Amino acid sequence: MNRGIYILKRLGLAIPVMIFGITMSFLILYLGPIDPVGSILGRQATPADIRQLRMALNYIDSAGNPIPLWEQYFRVVSDLFLLDFGDSWVIQRETPVTTLIINRMPATLWLGFWSVVIALGVGVPVGLYAGLRANTFRDYASSGFGIIWRAMPNFWLAVIISGLITAGGALSFYRTAIVETQVSGTPDALGNLFTNVDIFSGIPYLELLFIPVPNPGPMFVAFKWILPAALVLGSSSMGNEVRIGRTAVLESINSKYVETAKAKGVSPRRIIAKHVGRNAIIPLLPVVMGEFYLLIGGSVLVESVFGINGLGNLFFSAVLGPDIPLVMALVFIFIVIQILFNISQDLLYTYIDPRISLGESE
Repeated sequence: MNRGIYILKRLGLAIPVMIFGITMSFLILYLGPIDPVGSILGRQATPADIRQLRMALNYIDSAGNPIPLWEQYFRVVSDLFLLDFGDSWVIQRETPVTTLIINRMPATLWLGFWSVVIALGVGVPVGLYAGLRANTFRDYASSGFGIIWRAMPNFWLAVIISGLITAGGALSFYRTAIVETQVSGTPDALGNLFTNVDIFSGIPYLELLFIPVPNPGPMFVAFKWILPAALVLGSSSMGNEVRIGRTAVLESINSKYVETAKAKGVSPRRIIAKHVGRNAIIPLLPVVMGEFYLLIGGSVLVESVFGINGLGNLFFSAVLGPDIPLVMALVFIFIVIQILFNISQDLLYTYIDPRISLGESE
């Protein structure tokens, strides 16, 4: 099947999934014990203020009659698919939801990026190493490392690490090592990560060549600031990749194609790189892609503990608000991200293993 046709087909099938997720969120928010009017106005509100706000929030019409739930539902769904997220009700009243999301997105992207890098950069190599050293002390030590990291709950690990690196903690020196950095909150350097530096400034003739590069100073500060939270967020993923990577390597080593390669005199290094490593990645792929969505969900807790002003913390505040337009917009975005990851996973399968096709050939 052509990749373009496959992507269009998957996007079409994703629409019912999106509608189901949006519907469940809508029913929970609109049928649950949530009173956004009371949260916005407080207990001292007059009946006239309550009536005016309910009309502004489309709960009642101009005559004071309640707007049917199904009408509210179709309005919410149509606005989401048109990317019209409306204004915030509680977090920042009369501020567009899109503005809030865009302002908070860099912190979450920075956190998610380094969480994935840490999980992949540590978990996959350790898992492959354990599989290649099966039933040895190195294997037991590596596997134990993965089991320990997998067993530690994120909320517990976040509190422990946050306590260790704060003032008075056993690892408080982390705050001042190399460059002084806070351990909670969003640093100012995060907004200056990609400030351009003219590397030829002051050099005759060469300064005419405008070649901007990222500013390494703010990037290092932001990396040091995000490292503890990224380590917590990537810990469970790291443990899964160690465990499944080890199993995948053992299955590949004992396969017939590896025995055939050995019989042909292929070097062990080439066997590991071309046969064992490549085939071991296949069962790891759904684990890695599946962890992306877990990182989004886990960021709610981690950002709350470390005081990071990202999408996770914003979602948590919106639920407590309750800021219904903001919650619905974030749920919609999370569903879209998960769908795109699932489609990307299927496409990556075909590149890693040519035996896997996208569908029946015509």
